Amino acid sequence: MIDLTINGQHLRVKEGITILQAAETAGIKIPTLCYHKALSWYGACRICLVEISMNGSSEIQASCQYKVQPGMIVRTDSERVIRTRKIMVELLLARCPNSKEIRELADELGIRETRFPKRDEDCLLCGLCVRVCQEVMGVSAIGFINRGTERQVTTPYQIHSDVCIGCGGCAFICPIGAIKIEDKDDKRLIENWKTELRLNKCETCGSPFAPEIELKLLEEKVKNPAPEWLQVCPDCRRKNVSEKVKTLKTGRGKGYLALSSLSRPG
Repeated sequence: MIDLTINGQHLRVKEGITILQAAETAGIKIPTLCYHKALSWYGACRICLVEISMNGSSEIQASCQYKVQPGMIVRTDSERVIRTRKIMVELLLARCPNSKEIRELADELGIRETRFPKRDEDCLLCGLCVRVCQEVMGVSAIGFINRGTERQVTTPYQIHSDVCIGCGGCAFICPIGAIKIEDKDDKRLIENWKTELRLNKCETCGSPFAPEIELKLLEEKVKNPAPEWLQVCPDCRRKNVSEKVKTLKTGRGKGYLALSSLSRPG
């Protein structure tokens, strides 16, 4: 275990965790846009900057990447931190001035307008979509291209992706809702990745519900998956479960007794 201080609060935490993780255990909020606990650290947005004091000197570091050390003193809201964080948010506001999430973050810091030239981009370049595609889905359908001001996230050669499974993980994790996915007729359209995928139809109601390539990957990854995973839409699955519960509650045999016993105390 390691002893450190964050905002005057003494903490004892596990060795090897980051300052951001240590702060979370103590309920201390550090704003961030590019961090997710299920993914690797990246340090792109620089919103989670903190001031670290050790051995008579201090420095500004990204809390999502900097691991805790014995005796360190951390400030998440010092004058130096707030000043630097405001500059980072101003830069993001200049890049994505129409983002509701960034404007809310700017309002919290008292920023009404940015001093930097506006670019009107949709993407923060936080890398969350790239990491979830690589690390969680194991597909790597998207990635970064170019450098500097030309850097962007896209598919290889900026054309339709042959490996994208249309799972929607990228859209789900995007902190500013920049990735658009639309189900139209029997196809899933992902405008950002110039990708179009055919949807599988539910055997019960006939409604398209999931990309065929995604269901195929599930079948390969999950040993002996339940047939309804691949053939029935979520709405019909819920209805099937509801019907089974109703059947048990009608008192038919041991099923009702087993179910009712679960709710009895003792």
